[in-house]
Amino acid sequence: MATQTIDATDLKQRWISFQETHPNVRIRTAAERLGVSEAELVATGCGDHVTRLDGGWSALLSELEALGPVMALTRNDAAVHEKTGVYRNVKFMESHNMGLVLDDDIDLRLFMDRWHLGFAVETPWAGGRDGVRRSLQFFDRDGTAVHKVFITRKSDLDAYADLVDTYRHEDQSIEQAVAPVEPPPDETPDDAIDVAGFLDAWGQLKDTHDFFPLLRDYDVSRAQALRFGEGRFTRRVPADSLRHTLQAAAEQETPIMVFVGSPGCLQIHTGPVKTLKATPPWYNVLDPGFQLHLNEAMIDQAWVVEKPTTDGTVTALELLDDTGGIIARLFGKRKPGQPERDDWRAILHGLPAETQPALS
Repeated sequence: MATQTIDATDLKQRWISFQETHPNVRIRTAAERLGVSEAELVATGCGDHVTRLDGGWSALLSELEALGPVMALTRNDAAVHEKTGVYRNVKFMESHNMGLVLDDDIDLRLFMDRWHLGFAVETPWAGGRDGVRRSLQFFDRDGTAVHKVFITRKSDLDAYADLVDTYRHEDQSIEQAVAPVEPPPDETPDDAIDVAGFLDAWGQLKDTHDFFPLLRDYDVSRAQALRFGEGRFTRRVPADSLRHTLQAAAEQETPIMVFVGSPGCLQIHTGPVKTLKATPPWYNVLDPGFQLHLNEAMIDQAWVVEKPTTDGTVTALELLDDTGGIIARLFGKRKPGQPERDDWRAILHGLPAETQPALS
């Protein structure tokens, strides 16, 4: 696979100039404007305020509990999910190259084949301890961020320093080669799919986790699945259903689950939402311990989706972008063995139908 190499010295100067001109632009956006990856921009700080880390991500993640309370951040282009807590109960399934972090606050599903680069980053920040914001940042092979861990005022700085020293890479140059990730395969044409068989299998699901294997077995994209299921398992709703759903959950004190994923991590909030604020195009949850920032302008499709399980029907709000990628999914709070909350189901059933037809 070909790698991208650039003049790192020139990029460093361009990055410094960009920050002087645009001090409030976040690095992900800056990377896009500069025509490089975020990891390449981060690497220009190596030897100064950035330390390149040397792999062994499963072992490193298993040691994060020693840091105490930190802020975990996972995002995609349209949604940013931030949770504060401790990395407890970290487990890995080496045969599937997957990991789990299972705690009431930090709840993650880790897809380790997308974790290739890591850095410890320290930047000036008035809100940080000693005026510094410290973080551990992880990236895919193409330089896309998959997960970040931010030190808080309650974190153990000695444990952080020990972790960085333990995993310090011998290469601290500012060059960072990146390689393109294999693009997803083209969507299977509708007329090549056994739609009737797919829908029958959908109706026989026993667990919501079985839906992903079902898509794979029938070679169906998620966008296709939602369209095929319309009228039986799915209902298209307006793009602003996100804010109406969050507002209703806050007003009725209905605890929910919010899933946001990157290529290498799925991050989950379980609990109430209370403080909501619109800062167009972003709609935000601004609660202690949980913040969500979602770009409503990037919601191309919103669907209410039902899946049968042994515990009864489970209902979700699913948000897709214009490529059919998942922005976020919202459920009512529940655990296996528990039926879905009636108040959550009522919130989604109360959403109006989308007036425009679904994309074909």
